[in-house]
Amino acid sequence: MDTKQLCPNCKSEDAYFDGSLWNCPSCFHEWANHEQKPTENSIESTVQDAHGNILQDGDAVTVIKDLKVKGGSSSIKVGTKVKNIKLNPDGADGHNINCKIDGFGSMSIKSEFVKKS
Repeated sequence: MDTKQLCPNCKSEDAYFDGSLWNCPSCFHEWANHEQKPTENSIESTVQDAHGNILQDGDAVTVIKDLKVKGGSSSIKVGTKVKNIKLNPDGADGHNINCKIDGFGSMSIKSEFVKKS
């Protein structure tokens, strides 16, 4: 096993191996030894949650902050679970997740306000 690796997410040199996964104490990213390190182009096209985890189409996420809904009288509360997201890396104003939320309908939200479930 390698004795030292850079974190593929934040390039920190403080990564350590815990017996099954590599861990980064700086950004809390976990990865397997065989995982490919991202290239510059793939870093720009990936969508990450608030904790730096890479999101994919179909993932489930949880809202980590109350979000006001434009034109609505209520807000999306902390802890709301959103299933089957669709990613839009080029979304307007950083709204790079398209989803349907029960009680609100279809909307776009920013990945910085969610965590991967």
